[in-house]
Amino acid sequence: MNLILFEAHELGKPLPRRDERSVHLIKVLHKKAGDTFEAGLLDAGNRGGLGRGKIEKIDIDGSVSFSFIAEAPPVPRLPVRVGVGFPRPIQIRRLLRDLSSLGVEAIDLFGTELGEKSYRDTKLLDDGGARAALIEGAAQSRDTSIPALGIFPGLADWLKERPWEKSALSHAVPLLVAADNVRPEGAMSRITPARQPVALAIGSERGWTDHERDLLETAGFLRLSLGSRALRTETACIAAAVLAIEKIGELG
Repeated sequence: MNLILFEAHELGKPLPRRDERSVHLIKVLHKKAGDTFEAGLLDAGNRGGLGRGKIEKIDIDGSVSFSFIAEAPPVPRLPVRVGVGFPRPIQIRRLLRDLSSLGVEAIDLFGTELGEKSYRDTKLLDDGGARAALIEGAAQSRDTSIPALGIFPGLADWLKERPWEKSALSHAVPLLVAADNVRPEGAMSRITPARQPVALAIGSERGWTDHERDLLETAGFLRLSLGSRALRTETACIAAAVLAIEKIGELG
């Protein structure tokens, strides 16, 4: 946890003793009353994002009373949107955390024709676990915002909705890329660098069907390879996202 993140509704209220942030401050960082720590206000907008927290008091019940002062605006998220076929539930938390940590603007989950339909029933999307994973990724990367998270019944619904065209970060025509190691039209590594938004489509574990390839091609997606190896869905997502971030010049 490289940054202690708070939400606006938590300001002015003590953190419970068992809150992971209280545990991190007291047990890991060994902070005491009067000590300061690096903090951020989540999704702070114009109120400022990065700043400094101060432990005002550690109460008898172990809860931590704190104050927060914003010092710098939030770090802008990157104009990269990742759409991915539902992976295994155990992978979803890691995937959301790591993509959030990379700074992508949005993550969309959709069903695919070869994907396991039961994966869509994960409780993670309803019990707050997905948001917690996004926040964990933001805290790791010292960010004070999280990606937008979209859920779509299937790939066709995602392509019909075209959410990448409605992005606040899309100031240019986005590059549309679908990872496809089976019938690629080229290699993702050969994309010409350009400062433009990117929308990525990653299939579920068994990849795309020919019907889905046709849908992607009709929607304007280039089907490009990440190499000759068969990758896990989460590995393909991270690899494709990093390549996209590099191609738009955001790794410098």
